[in-house]
Amino acid sequence: MVAELGFTAAQLPWLEGPRQAFLAQLTRQKMPHAQLVGIDSAYGGELLSVFMARAAMCLQPTPAGACGFCKSCQLFDAGNHPDFYHIAADGNQIKVDQIRELCTRLTATAQQSGMRVAIIHHSERLNSAAANALLKTLEEPGKDTLLILQSDTPARLMATVSSRCQRIPFVVPSREIIKNWLAQQCDIQEDVTWCLSVVGGPLKLAESLQSEGSQQSRYQSLLQFRKDWAQSLSSGHLCASLLTISEQQIIDVLKVLYLLIRQVLLKNSHQDAFIHAQLGNLAAKIMGMCHSLSTMPSVNYLALCQSYVLEYREITNK
Repeated sequence: MVAELGFTAAQLPWLEGPRQAFLAQLTRQKMPHAQLVGIDSAYGGELLSVFMARAAMCLQPTPAGACGFCKSCQLFDAGNHPDFYHIAADGNQIKVDQIRELCTRLTATAQQSGMRVAIIHHSERLNSAAANALLKTLEEPGKDTLLILQSDTPARLMATVSSRCQRIPFVVPSREIIKNWLAQQCDIQEDVTWCLSVVGGPLKLAESLQSEGSQQSRYQSLLQFRKDWAQSLSSGHLCASLLTISEQQIIDVLKVLYLLIRQVLLKNSHQDAFIHAQLGNLAAKIMGMCHSLSTMPSVNYLALCQSYVLEYREITNK
């Protein structure tokens, strides 16, 4: 079960709308049998899915969700509710045998007196056979059954799957909302939201800010990368931390460079159109490399980073 730093869906203000929408359906007893939570885990998608499952299975739900005291809530919180099923990827995929087993279990009679609920986390990882195996259950799941499909990238779901689910409404929070939330949760006053697109979302950023131990936090590393990239673009050669990057850091390093070039573009929007276009192409090339690195063989990271420095200076004539 997901527990991002001990947060719950109720503690994330941008999930208030989705929570209330689901609770309204639950109160009216007009809840669809399949719900799509197309919200990234770093924004609380998994936490919302758990909140929904817990509330749906509660025997005495309140206007705020599950009561937390009934037998169903106690079983759920202990992680051994017999009518709750949790599916996660086996490696990089959710496989057909996992879905077939789930569908078989959902045909059985509930062992408690409430609902049977299944969460499929990261449902975009359903392979084609698994997605097809799920279709019949999505159409006819049986009485008192709820399937919750959480997805970081719902656009990657097969259309035949997503069309059979009702999507939970969600609006991505503004940076101001995230900034205020981080200030409350992490006791930090500076604006750290500049790196949201690097870390993935506010929960991941909060995790970095609250990390303990002797090792430098991810956020502090990102700050250092930004400083060293600025110096490298100015001097023409790699500096400081960029000379010792690891395979685990390279994508963070390149995403920070992308943000830095994007900032240059925004600040100099009236510069020569040709230079502006070339810098835009360079930024796009860097992001393309970020997407490719997960499947590429070993790469000379220092040479790759130095090539971007030289290309930047050639474009800007520095």
